[in-house]
Amino acid sequence: MVGSAIIRTLHHEQVNIITRTRAELDLTDQLAVCKFFANEKPEQVYLAAAKVGGIYANNSYPAEFIYQNLMIQSNVIDAAFRNGVKKLLFLGSSCIYPKLTQQPMREDALLTGTLEPTNEPYAIAKIAGLKMCESYNRQYGGSHGVDYRSVMPTNLYGPGDNYHPENSHVIPALIRRFHEAKVRNAPSVTIWGTGTPKREFLYVDDMAAACVHVMNLDKRTYEQHTQPMLSHVNVGCGHDITIRALAETIVKVVGYDGQIAFDTGKPDGTPRKLMDSSRLNNLSWQARVELDEGLALAYQDFLKTVQHTKEAITQ
Repeated sequence: MVGSAIIRTLHHEQVNIITRTRAELDLTDQLAVCKFFANEKPEQVYLAAAKVGGIYANNSYPAEFIYQNLMIQSNVIDAAFRNGVKKLLFLGSSCIYPKLTQQPMREDALLTGTLEPTNEPYAIAKIAGLKMCESYNRQYGGSHGVDYRSVMPTNLYGPGDNYHPENSHVIPALIRRFHEAKVRNAPSVTIWGTGTPKREFLYVDDMAAACVHVMNLDKRTYEQHTQPMLSHVNVGCGHDITIRALAETIVKVVGYDGQIAFDTGKPDGTPRKLMDSSRLNNLSWQARVELDEGLALAYQDFLKTVQHTKEAITQ
């Protein structure tokens, strides 16, 4: 989802874009990654690849989440350095911050408390990735001109999302469940938790624009707003919404007429996750797409995905 959005944004920059699908290049394979960089010699790298999922997937596959993400980012960052890449942007996650940290979450909250247990393996991998970028900057910035930056996006949604019934994030999961309930005329849909946790959501094309903006900042400007060992930048829209209110908004977008129920025996996750994006705002960037507009676009993308799946099955 994020990678395709970055590509859409970069097409306006008139640059030569080098991509590989997961089937073409396994980023957990160190030798394959080294060969790719040696052959292609890219000048800049946007590292958006990751194993991601919602609370169910993180709880069910913790070993896969920590192993695959550590391998992907370690292989790519080191291979980039060894093949002369000066500019790299690493995409992390808002889950790097402590579960009960002060809201909104500032960049300097990193490593100040205990992580949310349900996604701790993924969070630790992402913390390692941003610290890897900082470490390469500190050791090789002067001698090799390395300038590796990190952005920490809030919860993302939009075209290209994963609509898997179990392993998807909250917005695509709710879009699918409410759509299927609408088709079946189901009287109600049950959602995990109490509905009280608050989350911030950013449309993926806004995230892509922020990535390109941060990557293109001159080094002096970037360093004026960051520190060598606190160099990551939060990317959010600046406001959040309860899961209950989110569900009610998606119901309207989808056109589902049934009831919403909450299974309070299931985990809520972190009570609140709102990013402090003032560092990015001070670097002259603001989100543009409002939630209602973004959800409508996301639902249209889901309908196209469903249609393509049906066509693939019938052919």
